[in-house]
Amino acid sequence: MEHLIIEIFRSSRNDDMYLYVKKAEGLKAVPDALMERFGSGLSVMTMLLKEGQKLARADSAKVIESLKTQGFYLQMPAAKDEYFLNLYKTPTDAVY
Repeated sequence: MEHLIIEIFRSSRNDDMYLYVKKAEGLKAVPDALMERFGSGLSVMTMLLKEGQKLARADSAKVIESLKTQGFYLQMPAAKDEYFLNLYKTPTDAVY
């Protein structure tokens, strides 16, 4: 069974955007262009990640594969429901 010690960073610029990296390598493998958009990474957790482990919004096998091939895994914010996007529209513009 595959397992890695990882560190998870939260974006200082984008809500619910997280970077998973190998603990030993830190943010070195993350491209500069991504770090500019991500902002300063705020460490939120260090953990032992095992294949098949349940994560809140990511598949552990995909995270491990991405860490092996790219050196990082980027978790994007969850898509907003269409209903919530319509809350700020005028009643005539909203789709129900």
